[in-house]
Amino acid sequence: MCADMNDTLLGNDTSASAAVAGEGLAWMDSGYPERNSSLELSTSPLDFHINPWDIMLCMSGTVIACENAIVVAIICYTPTLRTPMFVVIGSLATADLLAGIGLILNFVFQYVISSETINLITVGFLVASFTASISSLLAITVDRYFSLYNALTYFSDKTLHYVHVMLVGTWSVSLCLGLLPVLGWNCLGDPDSCSIVRPLTRTNVMLLAASFFVIFVIMLTLYFKICKIVCHHAHQIALQQHFFTASHYVATKKGVSTLAIILGTFGASWLPFAIYCLVGEREYPSVYTYATLLPATYNSMINPIIYAYRNAEIQRSLYVLFCGCFQTNVAYRSRSPSEV
Repeated sequence: MCADMNDTLLGNDTSASAAVAGEGLAWMDSGYPERNSSLELSTSPLDFHINPWDIMLCMSGTVIACENAIVVAIICYTPTLRTPMFVVIGSLATADLLAGIGLILNFVFQYVISSETINLITVGFLVASFTASISSLLAITVDRYFSLYNALTYFSDKTLHYVHVMLVGTWSVSLCLGLLPVLGWNCLGDPDSCSIVRPLTRTNVMLLAASFFVIFVIMLTLYFKICKIVCHHAHQIALQQHFFTASHYVATKKGVSTLAIILGTFGASWLPFAIYCLVGEREYPSVYTYATLLPATYNSMINPIIYAYRNAEIQRSLYVLFCGCFQTNVAYRSRSPSEV
């Protein structure tokens, strides 16, 4: 009888252990799915296991939104910040602000609402925002180039008109690319055509990656020309003064270093994700997508520091806004992009 009781207890313990192990495996599977779901909504409204990568993306989006909201507010409410340089910086800050909001909404919708329509809209919103951000970086590069190449006519109304036309074009293209998934270019009806970012098709992702490489090459070419112009100007000044002073050398070195930082930051942020979009397959673990996408979002976090908060006029506006350290009627000269 004792032997029968022991066998019964042993059988119960084995069954309980198997049940617990089964629950543990189910939790691991639900928390870390094998297929990619970096921009895909949860299919179970009651599944509250949160992926830590999604938390990091949401935190990144929160910081991005806060940083760029300040820049947008300062440029909008400061009448003196209406030069072409600040118009393109405002475009960049607006795009990054929308990208940050999109990352936050993606997190909220992923764990609260399960809808293919919301999924498509969120992904399209993120595609349009990040495309506008990269396009605005290209617009800033073009603006800096022409500020040096046509320095005498840069501050004319004609230049401001060209900048507005350029930004309208970049935002129109970004909006069209963002609408493609919503209008039907998605893989919801054909899962085999999905890319590393569902519901975008592999063709769509390759198009976006190819566009990035084109923009990156154009920026690299323009910054190389800017570097040549800066060095040429420094050499001309040295010839006029019959010697190359230490201050000229420091200024030239600082300008070249700034260009290297700008290109290095942009490339380090987006190149891994762009390359992975070309070589990655939908069957690959989602951790690869997260690990390359997260650094790309950091570019929108660094942009306001490089292009806005280092600028003297924006710093002055910040002091006036938060500290009241300066009189608002103090006159100051608006610098050209070549001096930023």
